[in-house]
Amino acid sequence: MEENMAFTEMEVLEVKDAVQASANAEDLFRLGLMYSTDLEDRGPDFVEAHKWFNLAAMMGSQPAKAYREEITCEMSDRDVTLAQRAARGWMRENRKILAA
Repeated sequence: MEENMAFTEMEVLEVKDAVQASANAEDLFRLGLMYSTDLEDRGPDFVEAHKWFNLAAMMGSQPAKAYREEITCEMSDRDVTLAQRAARGWMRENRKILAA
């Protein structure tokens, strides 16, 4: 995983806006990277990162699959379950974007 890379909330919002306009594996993967590294010096959020990597992997991103597996080793079973639920929830809420 990429180390010492800090992202700002503004950068995350820009990518989230892109995802809302047209969800694609590249942007979903980028969100996973952002949350798996350092977001405004708060450290990684593996639950959120796993969610985005999972969504990107479902859209065919091989790097997302690898990163998802890597961070899963850092997570509790409960956190993996939370991330999977969050991914399913995001899919339900964004059916129109995914269908486009």
